[in-house]
Parts: sequence; C-alpha cells; structure tokens
Amino acid sequence: MVQSRGVRKHFGAHEVLRGIDLEVANGEVMCLIGPSGSGKSTFLRCINHLETLSGGTLRVDGKLVGFEERGDKLYEMREREIAAQRRDIGMVFQRFNLFPHMTALANVMEAPIRVKGEKPAAAKQRALALLERVGLDGKSGAYPAMLSGGQQQRVAIARALAMEPKLMLFDEPTSALDPELVGEVLDVMRELAQSGMTMVVVTHEMGFAREVGDSLVFMDQGVIVESGAPREVLGNPQRERTRAFLSKVL
Repeated sequence: MVQSRGVRKHFGAHEVLRGIDLEVANGEVMCLIGPSGSGKSTFLRCINHLETLSGGTLRVDGKLVGFEERGDKLYEMREREIAAQRRDIGMVFQRFNLFPHMTALANVMEAPIRVKGEKPAAAKQRALALLERVGLDGKSGAYPAMLSGGQQQRVAIARALAMEPKLMLFDEPTSALDPELVGEVLDVMRELAQSGMTMVVVTHEMGFAREVGDSLVFMDQGVIVESGAPREVLGNPQRERTRAFLSKVL
C-alpha cells in the first residue's frame, strides 16, 4: 500500500529525512517510534504530500504521490490533482483539527458532501453510523468545545473514515490527551486494525505498538535505525541507539 524509496526532505540547510526506504503492505499496521525531531511526523506528512519531497519517491497503492512521471523526470502535480489523491488517505492529527463551529455530526459529514458530492441524507446516515462505531452515537449534536479531548479525537477518526480511505495515517493521536482518555482512542484504533485497515501510526504508546502493530520502525536523525516485528524490536533491540531510546521510554 505504501512504498517509500530514498525519501529525503530538507528545510533550508536542515535535512530532516535522509533516505527513507520502507514498505507497508495492504492491511498492515506499521508503528513509527523515535525521539522528538527524528523525522517521524515529517515522513507521515510526506505520504499525503502535505510536505513536498526533496528527493526519492513515495507511492500509495502503486501510484506516485504528488508527482507524475514524464519520461525520466518527475513533475509536481497541480493542487487539484493532489487533493484528489488525498481522498484515499485519511489523516488524524495530534490536535484534532475539528471545525469548532460545527457539531460532531457536521464535522463528519462535511468532506463527503463538499469533496465527493454525496447527497446530505446519505452522508448523514453514514456519519451517524461512524460516530456510533467510535462510541459517540449520543454526541452527534455536540460541538467540539463540549467534548473531551478523547471524544474530539474519536470524532476526528470518524471524519477521516467518512472519506472511505485506503490508508489511515495517525500522527501521535494520543499525545495531546489526558492519560485517562488515551485508552478510548486506542480502542477505536485497535478495532480499525482488526477490520483490516492499513495504518501508519506515529506513536509513543509502546503497549499499543507491541499489541496491535505488525511492524515497528525506530527512526532517529532522519534515518531508520532499526525495524522488525514489534515484540522483537521492543524486547531484543539489536542497535545500541535503539536500546538507549527504549531504556528511557519502557
């Protein structure tokens, strides 16, 4: 579902990603871990072209993201074409990013109606079903300010699912939450994984990575230091840098 080849990204003279090679299979849950500033979130944003690559290629479901090939050269797509690609890639941010002036229901309905041209009645029916799926069937009329952080994040997940994506990206979805609210978001993500959704998750929740992840990638200073099955990487890391990081977080 995701194929990254030599992906680089720099901001001015600062190189944030220094040649990322990885693949995410259809239905796989890949967890990205690493210290702050290691490039995890930047890589996630490159997958849906919220950041433009400085080098290398990214493909989602076999198609180049953000670029098209003409001969042996790559040309960046127009914004409308990039937006069309993003319909297949759901993204859940650390800070929810809900529309504050819209109810939970309206937040979930908005993109299918505006972007895909769905009829409001059909969009509403599916939005209500999605809110029920994430455990918020009684909160459809609530505005974001009336919801806890965990509830807001579950609305954000429902909103991303409303576009029926092939791939879901999660950028530290629980790091802005109070500790007692983390579990309710992870439960929704667990259910998504069990349903077969392909997911790339930047996370600090090692228990979730061990239990739900199919693969685990440890990044530091813009490179992949170590990767493998979560239980193996967490239980028996092979690299000294990985051991040093895990000794602080486990």
